[in-house]
Formats: sequence, C-alpha cells, structure tokens
Amino acid sequence: MANRASTRKDVNGWVILDKPAGMNSTQAVSRLKRIFNAKKAGHAGTLDPLATGILPVAFGEATKTVPFVQDGEKAYRFTVRWGAETDTDDSDGRVTAQSDARPSSSDIIALLPPFIGTILQLPPSYSAIKINGERAYDLARGGEAPVLAPRAVTIHALDLIEAGPDEAVFEARCGKGTYVRAIARDLGRSLGCYGHVSALRRTRVGPFYEKDAVPLLDLDDDTVSALALRRVEAGLTEVPRITVDSGTAARLRRGQPVLLRGQDAPFDGSAYAACGGVVVAIGAIENGELVPGRVFNLPF
Repeated sequence: MANRASTRKDVNGWVILDKPAGMNSTQAVSRLKRIFNAKKAGHAGTLDPLATGILPVAFGEATKTVPFVQDGEKAYRFTVRWGAETDTDDSDGRVTAQSDARPSSSDIIALLPPFIGTILQLPPSYSAIKINGERAYDLARGGEAPVLAPRAVTIHALDLIEAGPDEAVFEARCGKGTYVRAIARDLGRSLGCYGHVSALRRTRVGPFYEKDAVPLLDLDDDTVSALALRRVEAGLTEVPRITVDSGTAARLRRGQPVLLRGQDAPFDGSAYAACGGVVVAIGAIENGELVPGRVFNLPF
C-alpha cells in the first residue's frame, strides 16, 4: 500500500465534476484522485447522494483556494414532492408526516417572498453540522435527535418553474450554508401539505457554472481528463488580482507583507497576487500592504 501511494503525482488545479446520483461527495473525490493519480484532493461544497450537478474538486495547491469557492453563490434546480415529510427531508428518508392537501400554483407563488432574503433556517437533522464534535447525521443515524439551532442564511432568489398536482420544480440562488432540503420542508409546512426534495441538481458554485461541468464517466478518457483540469487560479476569479514582479513574489512566498503602489493600493479586503500568470499568494490588503495568508508553491 505504501508503494502504491508513493506513485501518486503532484496534480494542481480544478476539475468541475458533474456528479451523478447515488454517489456521495467523498466517493466522487476518491474516484477523481484515482483517475488523476493525484496525491491530494478536496471538494468545495458537499452534495448529497441523491443530488447531481456541480461538485468542484480541487487538486494539490488548488485546495488552498477552496474557501473562496465555497463562499460564492450557489444555484440549484430542485423538485419538491408534496404530501409527505421525511426524516432526511428528501426521498431517501423515512416518512414522518403525511397530508392529502395539495397546493395550487398561486398558493406556492404567494408564499415565496418570506423565503427570500436573509432568513433564519433550521438545518436538517441529517446534515454535516457538528454537535459536540459529532456530525448531526451520525447522531440521527444512531437514533438520537440532534439539537440544532436556526441559522441565518441568504436566499437571493426562489422561483417556481413548473407545478403539477403532486410536485413542483423550483430554482434557487443562495449563499453559503443554505439547505435546499430545509427550503422544501419549510415550504411544505407553511403550505399545510408537507413536502420533501425528490430531485436536486446544483447548477452553480461560485465562479463555476453548469456549462463547465464534466460527467464522471467522461473523465475515464485520458484526453478528456487532461482538458478538464483547470488552473489553480480558476477558483479565484471572484477575488481581486494583483500582478507582481518576481522579487515581490519571492517576498510573498516567504510570508512577508509587501507594500502596494499605484492603482493596486486603494482597496481593503481579500486579494491574490500573481506573477507571470501564476498565483503566488492570497491574503488581505491592510493599510496599502498585501499581507499573505496562504502562499502557493507553483513554478512561474
């Protein structure tokens, strides 16, 4: 096993995976690590086994940019089945409440405005949130009822796309930490008919969109996998960029802050420095200086 691990390569960059249903995010990352024979990989935002769509996977030095992708806006297309609530808030769970009532399109549309904006949302019991060091879903699977507190989340848009007698399709744009399963649960309760997610597809994560995603089976082709690997800085397209010379790059890589001059100096906040088109460091601009938080070991 040790010899096999030693043959893995230093792979740096992003692959925007179109995750299939029936596979969790950890399994998907493990599959990509084998395909690319990579030493290190991680993902930017968990998808449930039921869900499909964008799962950004970072390799090597790109894992240092994962928090910036995770903080970006997410978009989903999802179907809610009316008439039943489940313990997982999706179709994989056990039914816990039922109703014969069904909402009309006008009922649904009238109820959407309170779900838009910054709201308090109670996460699902089956979620990855930690309670005293344990995941909520592990407690729930063990028969305990996780005690979770409502959290502030931001939903930028929630639109009804189509509606039938038993199901409705929605599209949502939201911020970090929002649970689509909780939206379905709360819509069902508010409409008096109960509901759960029966299909879910993520169509955006930060700078990555559905059009960027590559199906998992396609990545078994060496040519496709080579073309699918994006540069490390693909995860930083929503972060301001500062171009530096090689001397400044060397100082940043040593963890030293550098004074910015001219047009690069006026703003405060996060930024990344690049030399020769290659990311060197990412950090905060404070009082006209770029203070590196993470440095990158990439040739330029």
